[in-house]
Amino acid sequence: MLFDSCDLGGIAMRNRILRSATHESLADASGAPGPGHDRLYSAIARGGAGAIITGYAGVRQDGRSSLPGMLMMDDDRLVQAYRKLTGSVHRNGAPLIMQLAHCGRQTRSKITGMPTVAPSVMRDGIFNEDLPVELSESGILEIARSFADAAVRARNAGFDGVQLHMAHGYLLSQFLSGYGNRRTDRWGGSTENRFRIIREIMRRIRSLLPDYPVLAKINGFDQRPGGMRIPESVRIAQLLEASGCTAIEVSSGTVEEGLTIMRGPRIPAEALLSCNFRFESLPKPLRPLLAPAIRMALPKPKLLHGYNFEAAAAIRKAVSIPVIAVGGLHTLDDLLAPLMNGFSDFVSMSRPFIIEPDIVRILQDGRRDASRCTMCNHCAIMIEAAPLRCWHGMLPGRYYRTE
Repeated sequence: MLFDSCDLGGIAMRNRILRSATHESLADASGAPGPGHDRLYSAIARGGAGAIITGYAGVRQDGRSSLPGMLMMDDDRLVQAYRKLTGSVHRNGAPLIMQLAHCGRQTRSKITGMPTVAPSVMRDGIFNEDLPVELSESGILEIARSFADAAVRARNAGFDGVQLHMAHGYLLSQFLSGYGNRRTDRWGGSTENRFRIIREIMRRIRSLLPDYPVLAKINGFDQRPGGMRIPESVRIAQLLEASGCTAIEVSSGTVEEGLTIMRGPRIPAEALLSCNFRFESLPKPLRPLLAPAIRMALPKPKLLHGYNFEAAAAIRKAVSIPVIAVGGLHTLDDLLAPLMNGFSDFVSMSRPFIIEPDIVRILQDGRRDASRCTMCNHCAIMIEAAPLRCWHGMLPGRYYRTE
């Protein structure tokens, strides 16, 4: 079943394994894809992936990531560059889906050159340089229009669908969460009100692209006080289906919570101290001395594999559209379990594709039954200083250099 050809809401796939969205830090200053995207996505396509979801692409300049090299889809002039990318990936056998995002308060005005915006005026736990500006109703509608316009550009550029990034504490996730959304108007309060911006985005997309595949990535839960919990994520999934969503990828966690999104057995404290902007003013000789404190301070989730299965299973019972499970799927058993147990219809991975772009072919051919990824998470941290790569083999405790 895992390696059978299938259909994901109108997207033909050769198997049920997707490459989940992963920021690559490879775009140029305008947000256009670079040669590195072509090489990476083509390698993943040749390696057997059923479909590829791009790293997040910004729909507006004020929602651009503080990480370097973010893809953008906020300008018609970008379409031609993306056509070359989609054509290359299609020639190598895989459909390509663009993830659309706005970072909300999880960015830095120092990088964007614009005020940080959010549903409510509250300082982020990580990106705390700025006190965000609360979006007005007209501002919310402008953002909804920007998502719809970006979806049209993606279709015109040859993408097989788009995915709305509604997880991990970015803007749409902030609206959905009772922790991030403290509004008392029609855009806050009840689940339905907090979902209103998503409904508006979907209404605009469907008026322009009635049959175009529109996926959503949502949090099944997080650890924020008053944040997302599984019963509410089930309701949000039902609202997504009613609004015309094609499929739902179920993730969890926010950037504020540390590495609960991408879990591993050991906190990569040295990497954090080496390149994270929070420590850039700290003298370099002192940084390694703080590593033990960093490891003590950051949460250490116990479940490292399949940690979103419970949420995915609850959502799958409540909707009729396909559900995709992601999160710590690194072995053949990890990938089979949600399909065999009815937790999801599809599965997606990120880190295994970084160390081995051909991981699907490796598993399918029986050469190995697990990824070589050790879940060290240096790929997630060092992206702030260098383009995406696997840092496998770096010695634990070493002070990392990026030259």
